[in-house]
Amino acid sequence: MQRVLIIGATSAIAEATARAYASRGAALFLVGRDTPRLSTMAADLSVRGASVAGTHTLDVNNYNEHAAMISAAWTALGDIDIVLIAHGTLPDQNACATSVETALREFSTNGTSTIMLAIAIASRLKAPATLAVISSVAGDRGRASNYLYGSAKGAVTVFLSGLRQSLYASGVNVLTIKPGFVDTPMTQSFKKGALWAKPEQIARGIVTAIDKRRAVAYLPWFWWGIMQVIKNIPEFVFRRIKL
Repeated sequence: MQRVLIIGATSAIAEATARAYASRGAALFLVGRDTPRLSTMAADLSVRGASVAGTHTLDVNNYNEHAAMISAAWTALGDIDIVLIAHGTLPDQNACATSVETALREFSTNGTSTIMLAIAIASRLKAPATLAVISSVAGDRGRASNYLYGSAKGAVTVFLSGLRQSLYASGVNVLTIKPGFVDTPMTQSFKKGALWAKPEQIARGIVTAIDKRRAVAYLPWFWWGIMQVIKNIPEFVFRRIKL
């Protein structure tokens, strides 16, 4: 039986991933801000096969509460095999560019809080556990349309690269998940096209990447090629185009 901690559990991708693990009979511990939603999810996951479906309410930007949540998770599950950190927002770039307070809050939500949780959780994990964290393809290169979000995800990606190297000898795997465009409530106002994926598709990719102990997973897979092109556009050209 796998024991799985999911932070940001009410997000569409996290919920789809939780359902995949529930079908395996996993023990789940769900963390998020919306207490009623967590309770509804826990009941649904129990019906779907989860052997345990515990919950804990947390605002990830309340750093002083991280330790209590982590302690509650370990108490509920006994030990943890898989951690998925999946919380995040999609901030308005114009709002971030005109308000330092907004920019700092959004950077904390998408970057700093994730790093702090990863630090606290990593010290508790034992081989062959996996710490999986959702970053984004947006963190591969800053773009005018979302550079506050991209910089936060970029910080997460670089941090995880170092943490993965640090934990390698211990047998704990660190997985960086880089989704592209995903059709979720967070992106409901965006026009959808061929590059867009459903949360269930991303969830299947996450579970496969964890099972195979991969280091980095671009989801869907074709985003690896897209981002190789974007990352290698010369700066004197890149700064003149709109992305």
